[in-house]
Amino acid sequence: MAVLFLGTNPVAVKVAVSEVPVLPFVAMRFTIAGLLLMILVLMLGLDRPGGRDLLSMAGIGLVGVGMNNVSFTFGVSMTTASDTALIYAAVPIWGILLGLALGLERPTRWGVVGVALAFVGVGVVVYGGLGGGGGVSLEGDLLVVIATVCWGSYAVLSLPLLRRHPPLVVAAFTMLFGGLAAVPFALPGFMSAEWDEVGRGAWEAVAYSTLLVAAFGFYAWQRGVSMVGANRVLVYQYLITFVGVASGVVLLGEVLSANKIFGGVIILGGVYLARRR
Repeated sequence: MAVLFLGTNPVAVKVAVSEVPVLPFVAMRFTIAGLLLMILVLMLGLDRPGGRDLLSMAGIGLVGVGMNNVSFTFGVSMTTASDTALIYAAVPIWGILLGLALGLERPTRWGVVGVALAFVGVGVVVYGGLGGGGGVSLEGDLLVVIATVCWGSYAVLSLPLLRRHPPLVVAAFTMLFGGLAAVPFALPGFMSAEWDEVGRGAWEAVAYSTLLVAAFGFYAWQRGVSMVGANRVLVYQYLITFVGVASGVVLLGEVLSANKIFGGVIILGGVYLARRR
C-alpha cells in the first residue's frame, strides 16, 4: 500500500499544483498530516521527545520535510511525474554519501562504482530536460535533484532519533515542524489565491497527497520496514520508481523516451551496486 501511494504521489502533486499555489499546498499538506500523526501519537500514549531531541526533530523537519517538499513540489510543477520518479530513485545514493561523510558507512569498491553509476543515470535523465519538450524542463529536474538530497539527508540524520523514539513519533514531529516552517512563506499565496476557482479534482489530489501519501503512506512505509527488515526495502524502492513512472505515463499521458528508460536503468543499477554488501 505504501508503494502504491508513494509511487503515485508525483501525479497527485502535479494535479494539485496545477490549481493550488505551491507554498500553500506544502504548508497545508504537512501541517495537516503532522497534526493527524500527532493525534495518533497521543491516542497511543507514546512518549514525546524533549530538549535536544525536539530541536533535532525541528532541524531535520526543516530540511528533510520542508525544504525537500518545497523543492519537490516546485520541481514536479515544472517537469513530468515520470522524470520525478526516476530521479527520486537515486535518494539512497545521497544517504550513502552523507553516511560516508559522517563516518557512518565505510566505502567499498561496489559502493564507489554504484554511486558513480547512479550519478551518470541522473545526468542522463536530467539531460533530457535540456530540450524542454514533452512537459520536461531542466530547472524542474534540478529542483527534484535538490529534493532528493534533502530526503536522503533526512533518512540518515533521523537514524539516531529512531533509536530512541518510535518511528511514528519521529514522523509526526518532523512532519509537523516541516509544515509549520513553510507557513510564513505560504501566507502571501494563501492571501492572493483564488480558492473558489480551485476545482474538485485539484482538491481531491490535495487530500490524496496529504492523507494517503504524507500521513498514512509514510507511517505504512515505516511500519512495513520494521516488519520485513531493512535488507528488503530496496525491492520496494524499485517498485515505487516503477509505479511512479507507470502512473505518469498512464494517468497523465507522459512520453517515456529512450533517455528516461536508459537513465532509469542506470540509476537503479547504481543504487543496487551501492547498497550491495
